[in-house]
Amino acid sequence: MNIATQPAVAAPAVPFDAGRLDRLMEEAGIDVMLATSKHNTAYLLGGYRFIFFSAMDAIGHSRYLPIVVYDKGRPDHAAFVANRMEAGEHQNHPFWTPAFHPETWGSVDAARRAVEHLRKIGKAGARIGIEPAFLPSDAHKILVDGLEGATLVDATAVMERLRALKTPHELAELKQASELITDAMMATIAGAGEGSTKAEIIERLRREETNRGLQFEYCLLTLGSSHNRAASDQAWRKGEVLSIDSGGNWHGYIGDLCRMGILGEPDAELEDLLAEVEAVQQAAFSKVAAGTRGGDMIAHAEAVLKASKVAAFTDFFAHGMGLISHEVPFLMTNHPVAYEGVDADRPLEAGMVLSVETTMLHPTRGFIKLEDTLAVTADGYAMFGERGRGWNRGGTA
Repeated sequence: MNIATQPAVAAPAVPFDAGRLDRLMEEAGIDVMLATSKHNTAYLLGGYRFIFFSAMDAIGHSRYLPIVVYDKGRPDHAAFVANRMEAGEHQNHPFWTPAFHPETWGSVDAARRAVEHLRKIGKAGARIGIEPAFLPSDAHKILVDGLEGATLVDATAVMERLRALKTPHELAELKQASELITDAMMATIAGAGEGSTKAEIIERLRREETNRGLQFEYCLLTLGSSHNRAASDQAWRKGEVLSIDSGGNWHGYIGDLCRMGILGEPDAELEDLLAEVEAVQQAAFSKVAAGTRGGDMIAHAEAVLKASKVAAFTDFFAHGMGLISHEVPFLMTNHPVAYEGVDADRPLEAGMVLSVETTMLHPTRGFIKLEDTLAVTADGYAMFGERGRGWNRGGTA
């Protein structure tokens, strides 16, 4: 069969809520969007990420800069400006954008191609949404010089709001990420024994996560009375606690949990201390449901913590998560990540995903923490990766 007689392949459907994006752009006064971050281009492309630049963006004198162009109300004007090698990706699994430009190797040529596309669709002088934190200065200059009369508008919040409500598919991905990280942490704790160093335990977790199909991102680990979570040659000793906090990536979605280990049996004080952490966690959980004001959940957990005997050296924090580890809803101001808690006065919505964490820096017993992942539902929440929330025994494998 020659090309002329091959059956036409139906164009893929737009893989996100285009109507919601149109409304958000209208509210922000944006005519056309230029997404340039890895997470937002992936979102607009239905989860696609180019494997060649998965770990590093740099190449030659420049960097990989994917650009998705979206014209408000006109998905037929959309384009994906891509690396030349991505032509093969398109052949195997066509992108939904009607225009596809696999012509670039760096940030400057990518920006030039985006300018050409904007001129072609008649938006060279429009209000153009950009991601300032993810737009290199040389690409920004190309846009300014090449789009006379255009106004560049910060569209970061628009994309954050678009991603806030997870689809069933996204929730399934986030659940899988959490479940696999929990499994990996349980196996790592059980496999570590007396004399295992922090560096060795972290490497074991990396292998456990990778063997389960996760992309390992980080592990923050403490042993004994230390609060230092960096890798070192410190060894785990009998009777000491272990705190393991890890982030792993499953198809672009983040899993981020913290669990506790003990080499031996926990004494009464340790049981009591972890119970204090759990009480704060449960206080937060009790206020998670669609329609509940996000700030009320924070206030209730903080009130329970304030009344606790461990309040002087314990902290509570909650934040949204999804494609990145801190996203909508933003519930707390500068605590500890430097952003404003702009969503504290907004109601939680079904489909949002929260990371809830209570951290104790005990002066003698060490770093004691639980971090959990919750999906907001109409009448409450669903917890992802809920196993291992007590004292997990080391050296049992």
